Amino acid sequence: MPRVAGIDPGTVTLDVCGLDDGRVYLDESWPTADALADPDAFVSRLTEGGPPELVAGPSGYGLPLRPVVGVSDDDLRLAFLAAPDDPGGIGGIRSFARRLGSSGLPVVYLPGVVHLDTVPTHRKLNRVDLGTADKLCAAALAIWDRHERTGQPLDEISLVLLELGGAFTAGVAVRDGQVVDGIGGTGGPIGWRAAGALDGEVAFLAGQVSKDMLFGGGVEAVMRRSPDSAAVAVEAFLEGAVKLARQLLVPVPLADEILLSGRRAKDPAVRARLARELADFGPVRLLEGFGGKASQAAQGAALVADGLAGGRCAPLVDRLRIREAEGTVLDHLYVISPEAARRRLGLDGA
Repeated sequence: MPRVAGIDPGTVTLDVCGLDDGRVYLDESWPTADALADPDAFVSRLTEGGPPELVAGPSGYGLPLRPVVGVSDDDLRLAFLAAPDDPGGIGGIRSFARRLGSSGLPVVYLPGVVHLDTVPTHRKLNRVDLGTADKLCAAALAIWDRHERTGQPLDEISLVLLELGGAFTAGVAVRDGQVVDGIGGTGGPIGWRAAGALDGEVAFLAGQVSKDMLFGGGVEAVMRRSPDSAAVAVEAFLEGAVKLARQLLVPVPLADEILLSGRRAKDPAVRARLARELADFGPVRLLEGFGGKASQAAQGAALVADGLAGGRCAPLVDRLRIREAEGTVLDHLYVISPEAARRRLGLDGA
């Protein structure tokens, strides 16, 4: 059985989960800045006790499934959506991805929600962030967790996953064991650090929306600028999560569970509030996964790697149609053209 690992490059921490024959052998979480500053130490830790047969690497907004060999810098710009002169976002993530690529490890890049053919095209119009690759991985964990807990067949599982992360709030809709919709952190409600979807007029007034701007303006920003408004900011965060859950119930009306993942979901008060507000729908619970230190997304990435390597989770990967993912995150843009978006990323003529 395969020895694999999954990586979740979060805004606050970079997490890794390793599975050997389905058993956890690596369960780590580092401050993201520390991990990105010393990728060689990370690679060494990843290979202790023997190299993994497959690693689901940090994939950002995603690429159609492919091994790191042959992935160009242009591909990485599409995955992480950063212009050459824009230092914002998770600084150093592309360099980290390149270092993993040169390590000799069998790293693969995973798709994001927008790449999946199980998501109807009409839900992709003028959208890039329907959920980054790590959100897809968290959804994979949610599906597999239900399957393992209850014995329910994969093709009968329908649920909504809310990711309440250290920066963004996002969600994924699962119907019959497949991802059919998603709302990513830059298109969703206010997050703990990030503003979420920007009012179009706010974007106009800003003049230019930088990558750094997408990672600010959330609850923490409100608290810093106006401490007296802390309760208002938290209320916006909680109500936004409730609205997000109800919005995602539209494409999956038969979903019978809402699962919570991410850093803020660990707060009992947050879980209690969401359970109360969504009581008319059904149970709301924390996605526990394997427990331990690694995030739910890292655990899910390890499950996907296991499936891709022919392990127990192969039926999960097949059901999610990860191998069939295609296209780019720019394919469905009409407000601007895909060509203009490529130029913004420094991909003129590519």
